[in-house]
Amino acid sequence: MVMENHKEWLGLAKYGIKNQGKIYRNLPTSMLYEEAVSRQEGLIAHLGPIVVRTGQHTGRSPDDKFIVEEEFSQSKIGWSKENKPFDPAKFHALYQRVLAYLQGKDLFVQDCYVGVDPRYSIPIRVITEYAWQSLFARNMFLQVKETSQLNNFAPEFTVVSMPRFQASPDIDGTRTETFIIINFKSKLVLIGGSGYGGEIKKSIFTVLNYVFPQSGVLSMHCSANMGKQGDVALFFGLSGTGKTTLSTDVERRLIGDDEHGWSDDGIFNFEGGCYAKVIRISKEQEPQIYECTRRFGTILENVVIDSHTRRIDLNDATITENTRASYPLTHIDEFVPSGKGTHPCNSFLLSCDASGVLPPIALLTPEQAAYYFLQGYTAKVAGTEVGLGKEPKIVFSSCFGAPFLPLPPMKYAELFMERITRHKVKCWLVNTGWINGEFGKGERIPIHYTRSLIRSAIKGDLAQVPMEKDQLFGFLVPSVSGEIPSEILKPSTGWKDNNAYHHGARELAAKFVDNFKKFISNVPGKIADSGPMLDK
Repeated sequence: MVMENHKEWLGLAKYGIKNQGKIYRNLPTSMLYEEAVSRQEGLIAHLGPIVVRTGQHTGRSPDDKFIVEEEFSQSKIGWSKENKPFDPAKFHALYQRVLAYLQGKDLFVQDCYVGVDPRYSIPIRVITEYAWQSLFARNMFLQVKETSQLNNFAPEFTVVSMPRFQASPDIDGTRTETFIIINFKSKLVLIGGSGYGGEIKKSIFTVLNYVFPQSGVLSMHCSANMGKQGDVALFFGLSGTGKTTLSTDVERRLIGDDEHGWSDDGIFNFEGGCYAKVIRISKEQEPQIYECTRRFGTILENVVIDSHTRRIDLNDATITENTRASYPLTHIDEFVPSGKGTHPCNSFLLSCDASGVLPPIALLTPEQAAYYFLQGYTAKVAGTEVGLGKEPKIVFSSCFGAPFLPLPPMKYAELFMERITRHKVKCWLVNTGWINGEFGKGERIPIHYTRSLIRSAIKGDLAQVPMEKDQLFGFLVPSVSGEIPSEILKPSTGWKDNNAYHHGARELAAKFVDNFKKFISNVPGKIADSGPMLDK
């Protein structure tokens, strides 16, 4: 509904927002479509999705993300290149400039919450200048269904997203005109200069990664699904490694595709929607996600569309490799309505290995799982962040989510180790990247091979086959698995040049050892000794 007169009841006055235009509060999907189209924010495509452009930013801008350095949270934050401090006085001054910008502007408000477990749910408010971003919040977060609850809604954290507002670095203390700033004391997130929907989503995820571990809940950058017997599997990984694709399996039900908590009672989803990367997906390989790109209520970010026929082209990367689809979980045929599951039986650490030396799957001990979880090795693929080129960039992202973890990495690693040990979770390292050679020489492992291996691991079949210990990395590699060729299971046999393989493997192992040095003083010996053995 549109609220113009009850601004105090709406709660915007407490933010200092005044003299604004119309306030559109909690509009349903159909009305947000109408507003977005009438404001020329997007086009309705064939079969119903709405296609939008996010402007100059088609991926996250992590270098422009800051945390306000104030006494309330200062000692808790793991300050790093991912968690850069921002001056409180500068934040206040920038916020005043944002408030001035808002005068006369129509605003869209979505009141939602995050965390399906009512014991840990956090109410949030998202205030935007774009109708489509309000729909994005409605898709991605959990909706408040009851009118009485909306009438008494009191958000704990608020996001103010103004893509058209640009900072002045010399005045505001930002790096560029773009900024994503989190103030844990004020419980406020400011976003400006970027229309990429992922900034809203991941800012709230950063908030949850601050709040939940301090309450003993492990917050995780992972997808989760459930089998017919109620068995749960987790899939950890950065964007582009296959979390969404591999967890959306026709043989299992989806709990969620990206963000979860692990409490003493089990797994619970943080969100109410999915945010899938859709470049070049096919109906054959990823049928459920593909169908979601053709449904009313789905937002397609930066997908190429023919303005006359209104047909989309998922294979066209003209705008970006990081085309995205935001859709509610109810668009998936098989999902878990409660958003909750038991303690997991299997955990998969997904690494897109651009060096082509890691096996497609390997079994880890609990200590090895903690080691590789803490390292978070992968290769970032084109488009997911500002500044990435066409070639993958090898990175180590602590706990498979360093840009979103405000606390020191060991806080999450300790909780992870405790959980997998207590609940006897089988942990697997999965290479969703290159095989038979490094990037440019080898090829990306076919998705159906990875699916087959994961299904075999979940069913328990893979743990029963002969395993060979990798003498360099130490993990166990299965020697046979159904249809998978043996030269793929054992990478060294797939390379044309065996010497080149061993050189590449030692080179990657050395990078693991070097990166781990920053953790070594805070890590138990059993974990520290679980990495590559370069002396062999």
